[in-house]
Amino acid sequence: MPASTPIEAARMRWVIWSLTLIAFVAIAAVMVGRPPSVSRSVPSLLAQVNACLNGAATVFLLLGFWFIRKKRISAHRACMLTAFLISCAFLVTYLLHHAQVGSVRYQGVGWVRTVYFGLLIPHVLLAAPVVPLALFTLYRGWTQRIEAHRAIARITLPIWLFVSASGVVIFFMLY
Repeated sequence: MPASTPIEAARMRWVIWSLTLIAFVAIAAVMVGRPPSVSRSVPSLLAQVNACLNGAATVFLLLGFWFIRKKRISAHRACMLTAFLISCAFLVTYLLHHAQVGSVRYQGVGWVRTVYFGLLIPHVLLAAPVVPLALFTLYRGWTQRIEAHRAIARITLPIWLFVSASGVVIFFMLY
């Protein structure tokens, strides 16, 4: 695809920020309207699906990175689009899970509790910027703005990888 015109770029920025706002509002609505926190020793099916989706996104992100290092552009693009679609599916199942179950309280005590919250807090804080970062990164790659894509991808990939991988670790620590 050719480089975008300034009008297309402005329109796409509006779309990306609108999608980001919709995601944030949906998450806030679920968190505000959710059932009270519960203690669970067995994960719900949706919690298990969430962990699997996070794990799969992590794998595709790593594969996409490996493919781009090998200059296999089409394989890189396929992996990164797959990681994005998996992350979108995660967001939907995450919202459904929290709308049904609410938050699950962490039951661990002692130093492991500190480790859990030491992982959970940056996971939550970094999950928010992944939405616009991933969208801008994909858009710049898709429109062949390679230098701009590469510059933002260097920021997006480590954050997105951390959020996806830490989501799996958090799941196992929680249950």
